[in-house]
Amino acid sequence: MGGGRVGIVGTAGYLPQRWMAASELAEASGIPEDVLVERFGLRGKHIAAPDEHVSDLSVAAAQRLLAETGVDAAAIGAVVYFGSTWKDHAVWQAAPRIAEQLGCGVTFALELDYVSCGTPVALRVCRDLLAAEPDLGTVLAVAASRESYLLDYANERARFMFNFGDGAVAGLLASEPAGLPWRGEVLGSATLTDGSFSMDVKVPAGGSVEPPSHESVDAGRHTLDVPDPQDMKERLDPVSLPRFLEVAEQALGRSGADLADIDVLCGIHMKRSIHEAIATKLGVDTERAMYLDDTGHMSGVDPLFGLDRAARRGVVRDGDLVLLLAAGTGYTWAATVVRWGAGPS
Repeated sequence: MGGGRVGIVGTAGYLPQRWMAASELAEASGIPEDVLVERFGLRGKHIAAPDEHVSDLSVAAAQRLLAETGVDAAAIGAVVYFGSTWKDHAVWQAAPRIAEQLGCGVTFALELDYVSCGTPVALRVCRDLLAAEPDLGTVLAVAASRESYLLDYANERARFMFNFGDGAVAGLLASEPAGLPWRGEVLGSATLTDGSFSMDVKVPAGGSVEPPSHESVDAGRHTLDVPDPQDMKERLDPVSLPRFLEVAEQALGRSGADLADIDVLCGIHMKRSIHEAIATKLGVDTERAMYLDDTGHMSGVDPLFGLDRAARRGVVRDGDLVLLLAAGTGYTWAATVVRWGAGPS
């Protein structure tokens, strides 16, 4: 049997200790500090330690979450990793390692490769998994990114990604039969992918098309790159905002709501002007549209991290309808709606 309600028991984030201020990024990239702060919307970002990898970051966020909720790791029904695809090792899954480090024992571990649109997609998958198999009880969704290490600040083609920072987030979801108190209920979702953008952003070398070699390393082909930024911009700009709105409307419609019902927006970090344009189109007050100008963009982490921050700061209140909205290279736009408030009732 399936189709039951699914809620969020709790969330928690983790940020590495080192913080790279906009002034330091300006020195490294040659982009003026005022441009980084005002146009990129970036006061600074966190940088993982050299020995701090996505599994470590994810475990740190998850340990905080489990401590706050009082849930025993051994009782978790499944662990889902939805963070950066650049992980501790190549051709390797982070979810089993995270589950083992947390003490989950023999469990179900699932890996989702959805880069920056990770949060809405992961919430959708976890909700559907628990609705289809409510006896699982709980699903721990974790994500992390350390893609600051994939940046070459001398590569002007990749400058729109210079806001990439490091961090992690964890969320615990539960089915009604689990009997755990909820912070909010996961409602409808929507996802759209336009594969015509699939080759625009990538790390050129390291895969089967261009295996790693001395030549690829010497040529700097193991960092994020955009072969033709202007071409991508000309194709992406006309469709990006409409598709953000399209997935938002679809997710809201599947939640029995519409744009006028949105109270809080939790999106990905992007240029301030684009963030404000999306909030305006959605009719959300910018004071209730979470903006991560002190973390930058952390791949799939951002929207759930924003929700965690909104909850801790009192931005989101019981009864609020929260829209978690994201887009990631590939190109995929995704949205999930959460009704905040105690439950199940």
